[in-house]
Amino acid sequence: MNMEYLHENQINGYIPDNQFRSRDPKFKDQKEKYGKRHQSLGKSKAKSLIPYDEFQFDPVKMVCICPAGEQIRHRGVKINDRGQRTAYFESRLLQCRHCMVNNQCMKNPESANHQKDADRQVSFTLSDQRAPTYTDWMKHRMDSPKGKQIYSHRMSVVEPVFGNTGTNKWLSRLVYEVKARFRDSDNCTVWCIILRS
Repeated sequence: MNMEYLHENQINGYIPDNQFRSRDPKFKDQKEKYGKRHQSLGKSKAKSLIPYDEFQFDPVKMVCICPAGEQIRHRGVKINDRGQRTAYFESRLLQCRHCMVNNQCMKNPESANHQKDADRQVSFTLSDQRAPTYTDWMKHRMDSPKGKQIYSHRMSVVEPVFGNTGTNKWLSRLVYEVKARFRDSDNCTVWCIILRS
């Protein structure tokens, strides 16, 4: 919606998406050099499941075969949140209950023993039939040399504003006092606006 607003009103704005740096070759070695931000070593990794690409998908017949050789039911084609046509498939619990690979295929294999629990779901994007979106328009702008030049100025234009607000005006400290004093979130928002000005 933000990209559409900029496009329709011809506003010369640049909004990077969350994959902006991964497309920029200058940042390709950033994670290896500096590591991941906010990395916590104590968190347990999520269970690795059989990926969707091991399911055999026929986009012509709209048929999906699971790694165990069972055909799972087609739940329809819908538009996902990115505007792409996506085919959704879902197995039946009876298929997964006695399957030999359900431990590698399902997050919780025990859920196949209960009728109300979730089964394995998989989706396939039909990207060749997707129309270009306003997000694609903004990606093209951000990946252009002019977009990269404008993005590089954000440290000298935008970041000092937040530093001034948090450090010099003590907003980071005062916001706790304001929240404690004003339980109503609207009053808290008004006070935060006043403190920022």
